[in-house]
Amino acid sequence: MKEIPLRIEIGDWASLSRDAASVRQTVFVEEQGVPPELEMDDMDAQCVHVVAYGPDDEPLGTGRLLPDGHIGRMAVHQRARGAGVGGAILGALIEVGRDAGHEELLLNAQTHATGFYQAQGFVAFGETFLDAGLPHVAMRLRLIDGPAA
Repeated sequence: MKEIPLRIEIGDWASLSRDAASVRQTVFVEEQGVPPELEMDDMDAQCVHVVAYGPDDEPLGTGRLLPDGHIGRMAVHQRARGAGVGGAILGALIEVGRDAGHEELLLNAQTHATGFYQAQGFVAFGETFLDAGLPHVAMRLRLIDGPAA
């Protein structure tokens, strides 16, 4: 699939919750079977959120950055996968993390998505584990030069 024109919005949960929650409901709850009570949590109100919109202004994907430098809830609608949406969201989250002064960013990637994150510079560490019944691996991206933690 070729890349599509996107509009990236960065904001808080109050301003982006409707569209971010819509994408997460479709991808995580409906497609992947994650229980809704595990998908939505109290951390959303503390995070910076990113939503990518397509040319029709429909939300295509989302992700969030927690105050401690963890990226999470990365989700892209099936119809938009492979079109650069995930990369645009992740790039925006990395810049938000860099601007916030984080030395590194962490995330827990579903194992099928590790190649996507590796292509963006993330490195896997530790053992595979289950989160919401799905296999994940921890990954990190160093944002400053120096010895790895």
